[in-house]
Amino acid sequence: MKMSSIVIAVAIAIMAVSLWALANRPDEEPPWPDRIQGFSFSPFQAGQTPLKKIYPSASEIEGDLALLEGKTHAIRTYSVEDVLVEIPELARKHNLNVAFGVWIDADMERNRADMRIFVAEASKRSNIVRAVVGNEALLRGDLPLEQLIDYLDQAREALDMPVSTAEPWHVWVKHPELAEHVDYLAVHMLPYWEGVHIDLAVDYVVEKTNLLKSLFPDKPIVIAEVGWPSNGRTRRAAVASPANQAIFLRRFLERARQQKYIYYVMEAFDQPWKQVTEGSVGAYWGVYDVERQEKFPFTRPIVPIANWYLLAGASVLIAIITFAILLIDSQTLGNRGRGFLAVLVFSAASGAVWIVYDYIHQYLTVGTVIVGLVMVSGMIGVIVVLLTEAHEWAEARWIIRLRRPFKPIALADHQLPMISIHVPIYNEPPAMVMETLAALAALDYPRFEVLVVDNNTSDPAIWKPVQAHCRFLGPRFRFFHVKPLTGFKAGALNFALSHTNAKAQIIAVIDSDYTVAPGWLRDLVPQFEDPRVGIVQAPQDYRDGAENAFKAMCYAEYRGFFFIGMVTRNERNAIIQHGTMTMIRRSVLKSSGGWSEWSITEDAELGLRVFEKGYEAAYISKSYGRGLMPDTFTDYKKQRYRWAYGAMQILRRHMPFLTAQKESRLRNGQRYHFIAGWLPWLADGANLFFNLGALLWSLAMIADPLHVDPPLVVFSILPLSLFAFKIGKLFYLYRTRVDASLSQTLAASMAGLALSHTIAKAVIAGLITRDKPFFRTPKLAGASALSRALAASLEEILLLAAMLSAAAAIGLRQRLDTLDMNLWVIVLLVQSLPYAATLGVALVSGFPRLSSRLVLWRSRQESS
Repeated sequence: MKMSSIVIAVAIAIMAVSLWALANRPDEEPPWPDRIQGFSFSPFQAGQTPLKKIYPSASEIEGDLALLEGKTHAIRTYSVEDVLVEIPELARKHNLNVAFGVWIDADMERNRADMRIFVAEASKRSNIVRAVVGNEALLRGDLPLEQLIDYLDQAREALDMPVSTAEPWHVWVKHPELAEHVDYLAVHMLPYWEGVHIDLAVDYVVEKTNLLKSLFPDKPIVIAEVGWPSNGRTRRAAVASPANQAIFLRRFLERARQQKYIYYVMEAFDQPWKQVTEGSVGAYWGVYDVERQEKFPFTRPIVPIANWYLLAGASVLIAIITFAILLIDSQTLGNRGRGFLAVLVFSAASGAVWIVYDYIHQYLTVGTVIVGLVMVSGMIGVIVVLLTEAHEWAEARWIIRLRRPFKPIALADHQLPMISIHVPIYNEPPAMVMETLAALAALDYPRFEVLVVDNNTSDPAIWKPVQAHCRFLGPRFRFFHVKPLTGFKAGALNFALSHTNAKAQIIAVIDSDYTVAPGWLRDLVPQFEDPRVGIVQAPQDYRDGAENAFKAMCYAEYRGFFFIGMVTRNERNAIIQHGTMTMIRRSVLKSSGGWSEWSITEDAELGLRVFEKGYEAAYISKSYGRGLMPDTFTDYKKQRYRWAYGAMQILRRHMPFLTAQKESRLRNGQRYHFIAGWLPWLADGANLFFNLGALLWSLAMIADPLHVDPPLVVFSILPLSLFAFKIGKLFYLYRTRVDASLSQTLAASMAGLALSHTIAKAVIAGLITRDKPFFRTPKLAGASALSRALAASLEEILLLAAMLSAAAAIGLRQRLDTLDMNLWVIVLLVQSLPYAATLGVALVSGFPRLSSRLVLWRSRQESS
């Protein structure tokens, strides 16, 4: 590693550790009192739940009470079911008073039975100082106000102690008549649920307490629940964390001492079973965790993550290793590029470490462990894709010099080898093919032949004019009509190879729609003077980008790969060979076994085989030939499907060589590019599963909003981060490397997004199937009508409708008051953008007369 890289890594590491330290600086707060007034007390331990009638034993309850003895004056209970009715007597042994509660809900028969037990028990326990009939029964809507009043009146008549019911402050304000039937107001003050920021939370409690005092001046106020969760979803400005729980409670207890409040801290022990009824946050209101350990310091300064330095160290170690891996074979990357990568790597490492730390500090079940494994797998995948995209970004923008620049070589005519140009055709418009052949005839090159192989065209009216034109052009042009001929394009090229002039040393291939520049061969063939060179490749380019708006969009999207991706790949001799504007040494082609007829991207597959044999490729980004783009959106999608499916075929067949399990002469840089280069397509495939899962999850949220929460924030942040990064990269590099205008960049972005679903399906099919028929991209096929364009995009339109409907339904049925909920709606909207782009491009392609002026591209040749 260069010294500059070490300096950059150390500097960014210091910054990263400093940010960890800044985020975890100690916070001095009032100390916890030796003894507080009261705890809300639910004694359920891990694996226990009243929902399934699994109760703690009397000895377990007594152990909890022994822990609280001396730390609180009183406890508050909620139910008289089963062993819970024994809590007052057990508490008496530990000198604890009790606010005795009975659960009231919509089950009237159970209510009557529990009320009898409640009254009987409350009448005989001297340490019961107040009674609480019902807990948030009105808030939940379990029973009408009149019925609750009836229960309260019964209790007040039967008991010689203060009686009330427990409700949040706003319920008391909404139902002031309720106060006439209680001896005191049992009020819940839980500012987290109101979305109040931690710094305003205690003042909020005081404000609402004063409000109730002013409304009910004759009624004592008991804060029956006051607390803050240590984990859970963020609600507006309220963040659930151990530090915030400690800050709120220690501040509140000091204020309560000053104000002489009667209160019960919510609550003594974490209750994981409450996740079922209250969402994930329900488990984390305890001052002690489910193992009965203190969750935060009672007197020492509060640090958000006490062992943050271990996490910082782990993130720095991971980042340094990752940074070093990214810089392998990156000698020409400038310091700005290295700094860019370092910032991203350290940010990603810190984020990943924090996510894992935060997740494992939840109460894990089999389900949450599975979700966690999925989350970590997805996180690693997103980070890998993001870093490979970042690596390409850095090398496309901030290299010091090109390691493998194209160096022109001039040779005299007698030094130039003979070239055999192969033009495979199938059912192509004769006029188009004849234009291609006319351009070949005008080549400024002394020795070449042209072999035109028509495979399997049935209509003589299509192939015979081409045959006649070859005769007209002279003996250099040979025409073959072969039927039947297997192997599609690869079969035609292998046939041409078998009929190539014995003197030809170089094979050149162009598609039937390409018109080449006269200097194509003379400028590029001399590269083969180097015996290590097996391939010479010029970019695909197109001449019909100004025909309409659809083709202008396609043209904008195509150019990114040849002026960004291929240039960076060429630095490590890892270009993707293309089946047009390509040349290959004949001896290399034959020794490699010819064109693979099993692959529907035989050109890219051949290029990889050539690299496996140790040969070099020369790439020039200057255009030497221009073809025709697909005329319809359907054909555009089919072309990309073929490329993506073929890429998966290649990965499956060549993975042993790419992973060095089998011997080859591939270098690590080549292995990297052939795997990393197709990672974005693999990510598209994974993204389709994510979208389907997102729709299922959203459907569950809509069907059962009370029990199904939105996914964790990390599930939203990961796809949003990757999407934002890729869009940012595209805009930056298109503007700086492809000399694109804003409209051209937007067009390229829209056209690329429109292919996401097509690529996803191709990737999945390519990984699970072995063979797909070759699809030829039609040229001059006529523009598609609007109805055909929309029909070709039906899947994407349906997914777009589903995504938007899910986002709208969640927004209408649920309160958008948590960060998780808002982010999830944003995720649904962002994930719908590729499908919206598909619809947009389909609409544009459906109007072939739509002007290209807004997107029109002036090529570098035209500009010069």
